[in-house]
Amino acid sequence: MAQELPRTERPVILVVDDHPEILEFIADDLSDDYEVLKAENGQLALEALANNPVQLIVSDIMMPYIDGYELCQRIKSDEEHSHIPVILLTAKNTLQSKIQGLEQGADAYIEKPFSPAHLHAQINSLLSNRNKVRAYFASSPLAHIKTMAHTRADERFLERLNDIIQQHMAEVHFDVEHLAEKMNMSRPTLYRKIKAISDLTPNDLINVARLKKAAELLSEGQLKIYEVSDLVGYSSQTHFGRNFQKQFGMSPSEYLAQHKQ
Repeated sequence: MAQELPRTERPVILVVDDHPEILEFIADDLSDDYEVLKAENGQLALEALANNPVQLIVSDIMMPYIDGYELCQRIKSDEEHSHIPVILLTAKNTLQSKIQGLEQGADAYIEKPFSPAHLHAQINSLLSNRNKVRAYFASSPLAHIKTMAHTRADERFLERLNDIIQQHMAEVHFDVEHLAEKMNMSRPTLYRKIKAISDLTPNDLINVARLKKAAELLSEGQLKIYEVSDLVGYSSQTHFGRNFQKQFGMSPSEYLAQHKQ
């Protein structure tokens, strides 16, 4: 049966290995810093993914049923989970095996036997880089939503998401319910995916998209602030100005003046 964890603030790492001793060793080593899920094969890993908000996967390659290559390929081609970093572990010390892992979308490749410190550093690096990308997207007025894409599946998802938000930008009451309907996704599934990629709720992402569009329009210098506010779906210019200041660290008038200079 697939393992499930209670909700937690710590990152959730899924460890997959068909050798119980190795599985326990890695899980125990990571448990001080992360919530750890364990799966003894690729099929159980997929079941665990369906029931938990996993932030990163560490998987052996040589396993029965579904090996690490196939598991990685399935994850990276699945729109719901394609954003999750995958570290592959293997005793195969050949260039071809590394190339094969990277071709399936693996984010890192570590040879057995490995140093636990090396694994910790690799996990920290991947998670830290994702956080930096999210922070850059949220704080930079003109950063495109696709900057958060790590796979082609992510890119397609974000492009579709952005197109729908842009089409309904001026609608004051456009929210997650409308977005989920247009995306043909359940609200919980859409929430999980957007939260995992951006660390924002869907409604927060819609608002950030409105403010980024406002920044784009202001930078062009053709419209007044109240006109921009209306075009991006704000019924109150005061509310718009407050949100713009909070998101980008300057008021719309300051941003407009900066671009006029």
